[in-house]
Amino acid sequence: MPASTFHHGGSMSHHPNQFDLFKTRRFLPLFITQFFGAFNDNLLKNAVVVLINFHGMQLMGLAPELMIQLAAALFILPFFLFSATAGQLCEKYDKAAVARFVKRMEIAIMLVAAVGFWLHNGAILMSTIFLMGVHSTLFGPLKFSVLPQYLQPKELVGGNGLIEMGTFVSIILGQVAGTVLVNADPQRFSIIVTLLACALAGLAAARRMPPAPPSSAALAIDWNMARQTWAIIRQAKQSRPVWLSLLGISWFWFLGALYLSKLPTFASDVLGGDASVYTLLMTLFSLGVGLGSMLCEKLSGRKVELGLVPFGSLGLCLFGIDLYFATPAHAGSTLTWLSVLGNHAYWRLVADFTLIGVFGGFYIVPLYALVQSRAAPTFRSRAIAANNILNSLFMVVSAAFAAVLAANGVSIPHVLLIAALLNVVVALYIYSLLPEFLMRFLVWIATHTLYRIRHEGLEHIPEEGPCVLVCNHVSFMDALILAGAVRRPIRFVMDHNIFKVPLLNFIFHTARAIPIAPAKEDPQAKQRAFDAVAAALADGEVVCIFPEGKITYDGNINVFKAGIEEIVARTPVPVVPMALCGMWGSFFSRRYGAAMLCWPRRAWSKIALKAGQPVPASAVQAAGLQQQVAQLRGDWR
Repeated sequence: MPASTFHHGGSMSHHPNQFDLFKTRRFLPLFITQFFGAFNDNLLKNAVVVLINFHGMQLMGLAPELMIQLAAALFILPFFLFSATAGQLCEKYDKAAVARFVKRMEIAIMLVAAVGFWLHNGAILMSTIFLMGVHSTLFGPLKFSVLPQYLQPKELVGGNGLIEMGTFVSIILGQVAGTVLVNADPQRFSIIVTLLACALAGLAAARRMPPAPPSSAALAIDWNMARQTWAIIRQAKQSRPVWLSLLGISWFWFLGALYLSKLPTFASDVLGGDASVYTLLMTLFSLGVGLGSMLCEKLSGRKVELGLVPFGSLGLCLFGIDLYFATPAHAGSTLTWLSVLGNHAYWRLVADFTLIGVFGGFYIVPLYALVQSRAAPTFRSRAIAANNILNSLFMVVSAAFAAVLAANGVSIPHVLLIAALLNVVVALYIYSLLPEFLMRFLVWIATHTLYRIRHEGLEHIPEEGPCVLVCNHVSFMDALILAGAVRRPIRFVMDHNIFKVPLLNFIFHTARAIPIAPAKEDPQAKQRAFDAVAAALADGEVVCIFPEGKITYDGNINVFKAGIEEIVARTPVPVVPMALCGMWGSFFSRRYGAAMLCWPRRAWSKIALKAGQPVPASAVQAAGLQQQVAQLRGDWR
């Protein structure tokens, strides 16, 4: 069901920021459901680890270290076994109904866990860790694939950011609670009550989730887990952006698993800290991811901004490398979290851990939003299931990688440095395979560092279906500003000379811009351009042209040429008039002579991009569009 037709639990009106989603029934119950589920996951796992490590809980005579590794393996195993099935169930059935089923299952698991805690029985508790892995496997595809049904496209990044923030906050709270409750209550009564209360709260929230109709009700469930696992992996690979995004997300979990697995010994052996230092580092990383996830909406302009992905990976590389150099030598005395925060020698380390989390949020949220927006609705849940399978695989490889380095005597700081350097290599490889990420990064950097852009009327651009945008042409940056502001990808028709400008050529080529030449220069090139425009519109894309045919020399709008009339006559689509304001006099305009050859006179300038009401194809005239663009621009050139 398209988000624009969803009306359950509140109005679909414009929301000034992502936190307004908490006021809606279409988001808050989902958030609460996943928050308590993730909290219980980590409360249970960490409580069991503490019982094994500090309270002597046994299982078949295994050493404590082996039992802890077994617990981690038992939780991950269901993601390999049941993710494909979970994806199918979320496609075939109402996702809200699936959520209620999963939460009832969680209550039953917590009752079993209560018996295990009461009896101090390792076998029962280890089995509940496996069962909670099954619970998370079933809920994972649901929580991400339901977001496009509940939210508008402009809310998708903000919604994903809040989900990621909630997940990481619940992880740290669950881990802290697991340690505190086990140590504070020998009878384990408090942990039993907490687990059951959170499971009941999750069910209560799930019961408030609005209906989310199945995307593929006729789907026949294939219960052969191995066959279906390979099937969804193959299908996910058919969309190159989706597949590379899944690999990018999984790489983040490779890094995350490596950092988190090394944090305890980093805190104790490298820094000489007690358990509170480990908790502090975990908190800094988790809160950093949460903060970065929430900032994504602000930085992306409420759209899926792929430019944040290279920005995030750049931060992961830089602060991951700096972490190695910021790590002080063991002082000899035992550190506490207060002594870390109170000693300036550790502030750089604190900043690095926090910023690694922040840039991790910048990196991962747009990737999740891209998968949700570009995967076919009938395959979206299975795409998320494929992601969970890949995540689990990468986490297992991460554990094996860390074990090999440890066996060869590589110190923990060096392991973390190697991870950061590997991230550089992987990032370059992914962006070479999918240059759209790097192109969007360059557009995002250019439009967010050079200008302060005010948007007006961009809601007039249709959310789907073909249309043509027409805009005044003031500078060499015009196309980049439009590309950075408009939610949908744009096919630009531009002068072949501008298309060839160094660096900009990479952006225009990657964005599949359409170069055009005047008929007197190259009539065949002009005809090819018009054919490409017709094909793009037939495919439902957005095309933008600058009808003046050239960048202004005096700041005034030149006469609009009749090419726009020819385009619309051939493919009748609505035309949206747009105006750029404030670009005259910029480094990329011709106000002070040849563009980009004069010394820049200003930075971070205030500019505006305005859009008017769409003009139906039957009413399109070049002169009329020119008048509308001039009215939108006004006197602000």
